[in-house]
Amino acid sequence: MKNYRLFWLFAVFFVITTATFAQDETEQEATPAPEFKDHPLFNSMPKYFISSLEEKEFDSFVFPVESSTYDNRELKTVEGKFFDYTYQITEGEKEASPFQIFRNYENAITKAGGKIIAKVIEDGNSYSFVTGMFSKNKREVWVYIEASGYDYRLVIIEKEEMVQVIKANEMLDALSKDGFIALDILFETGKATIQAESKPLIDQVYELLNTTPDLKVSIEGHTDNTGTVEGNKKLSEQRAKAVVDALITLGIKSDRLTSVGWGQERPVADNRTEDGRTKNRRVEIVKK
Repeated sequence: MKNYRLFWLFAVFFVITTATFAQDETEQEATPAPEFKDHPLFNSMPKYFISSLEEKEFDSFVFPVESSTYDNRELKTVEGKFFDYTYQITEGEKEASPFQIFRNYENAITKAGGKIIAKVIEDGNSYSFVTGMFSKNKREVWVYIEASGYDYRLVIIEKEEMVQVIKANEMLDALSKDGFIALDILFETGKATIQAESKPLIDQVYELLNTTPDLKVSIEGHTDNTGTVEGNKKLSEQRAKAVVDALITLGIKSDRLTSVGWGQERPVADNRTEDGRTKNRRVEIVKK
């Protein structure tokens, strides 16, 4: 009889211990990890928690920029500070529909002054996604979302501009060989304000002109085809003049400089692609 009692006591202890362990495991699965925090620019969906997060100071991600799921759809690689979140519904809570999740982040992107670059949202489509982009503190922020309802993925790249630094002697070589050189001078979006990141490049243009006193140049602005023809032409004129003004401020005489804006009239790449539009937004230094 004593052996039977010991057996039942052990059995009851085993069942209670196992149930407690299972309960603890479930609670861990349904509770947000305390070390994970939402990105400062986005809040999670209600009742969802971060189940995993990968964060890197610099990495790249390939964003679909065409509303298609075909293998040959247009893609764009963006580099910068990288965040890759996976959110999961809390245990026992009702999950949101993929449509709700997508709409939530679409609204957040447009509210921040951004735009939806591409999206595919279809019932039963295992590859529904949204790609968006907006500017924050003079930096492009790219966003990618894919969702099932039970969980969803949020990828964010805070784009790092690779500032083009071409030396004055390289510019002179290009002018001697080709008669012009295209420079990736950065401006604030939709404005003629030169970004601070481009000051080293402006300094090199100054160095070119300062060490070649007989050289006269035309500063020529170009845009992509986003917006109106008239607006783009005006913006390109303003940007070209901004470069001229910066060089005059540094000490170059105004009679050595002219400015012109071509707007979208002289593309060097396909405006139907994001990379093409990036190449078309440029300032050219043309030898006179």
